[in-house]
Amino acid sequence: MTVSRVLKDEHVSAATRERVLAAVRELGYRRNEVARNLRLGRPSGMIGLVVTNLANPFYSRLALGAEQVAEQHGLRLVLGNTGEQVQRERELVEDLVSRRVDGMIVVPAGATHRHLSSAALGGTPVVLASRPPSGIDADTVLVDDFGGAQAATAQLLAEGHRSVGFLGNPPALFTGAERFRGYWAAHEEAGLTPREEWVRRGPYDIPTAEAAALELLDREDAPTALFCTNNRITLGAYRAVLRLDTDTALAGFDDFEMADMLKVPVTVVSYDADEVGRRAARLLLDRIEQAPDKPPGPARRTVVPTSVVRYGV
Repeated sequence: MTVSRVLKDEHVSAATRERVLAAVRELGYRRNEVARNLRLGRPSGMIGLVVTNLANPFYSRLALGAEQVAEQHGLRLVLGNTGEQVQRERELVEDLVSRRVDGMIVVPAGATHRHLSSAALGGTPVVLASRPPSGIDADTVLVDDFGGAQAATAQLLAEGHRSVGFLGNPPALFTGAERFRGYWAAHEEAGLTPREEWVRRGPYDIPTAEAAALELLDREDAPTALFCTNNRITLGAYRAVLRLDTDTALAGFDDFEMADMLKVPVTVVSYDADEVGRRAARLLLDRIEQAPDKPPGPARRTVVPTSVVRYGV
C-alpha cells in the first residue's frame, strides 16, 4: 500500500518516498496504464489510426492532425499501415479492438467495409477518412477529389493545352475514380473529349508513374500536358519529363514540399491534409463521448475543400 501511495503521489514521508522511488528506478518499473484502466473500468485512453501508405506524405499529415486533436483530449494515437492489403487491415483492426482502443480512424483498403462497422467491432466507434463507406453507415471525412481534379485540368485547358494525358490510380480506388471523373468533366465543359490512348490508370507510386509517363511522352502524338492523381505520381511524371527533356506541363493532386523548386511549371491541387485528420478525430470523439443510452444518430459526412496553386513561370 505504501508503494501504491507513492506512485499515486499521495501523502507519505519524504524518506519513505525516496526509498520507494529508488527501488522503482533500480527495477525499471513502469505502471501498466492499460491494465489499470481496464481494472477500473475506464477507457484505454488510446485511439487507433489505420492508413494505407505511410510513404505518402498525405497520411503523415493526416496523422499529425488527428494526433493534435487526440492530445487535446488526453488521448494517445496508435498507428498502423496496411499497404492497401485488406487482410492486413483486418488484422490491424482486430488487434486494436483487442487492445481496447476507445475508437479508430481508418483509411479503408478494400471495396467493401462490413468488417469495419461498429457492430462488427463490438461497439468500437469507427470513422473513415479519404474514402467513403461501402456496405456500412459510418462517419466519413473526404477531400473534394472531383472538384479539385476538374479545376486543375480546366487550368491546363485554359492555358491552351488540347492534349492532356492522365496518370492515375487504378479505377477501383475511390480517389482515383473521382479524380478521373473530374479530369473528364473539365474536358466536357471545354467541348473536348480526352483520347483514351493518353489515359493510364495503373500507376500507384513514383517508379510506375515514371514508366507510364515515359511511354506516353515518347511518342509522336504525345500529350503536351499531364494531370496526375497524387503527389507520388506527379513526381514520377516529373522524372520522365526531365529524362526526355520535354516542356510538358504538369498538374497533380496533392501539394508537396519543394514543388515551387521544380524545373518545370507545375499546378497542384492543394488542401489541408492535417484538417482531414482533425475532422476525423473530432467526429470520433463525438462518438466516443456519446452517452450509451442515446441512439447513435445518422452517419455524418464532411468534405475538405481544395484550391489550385500554380508554381513556376
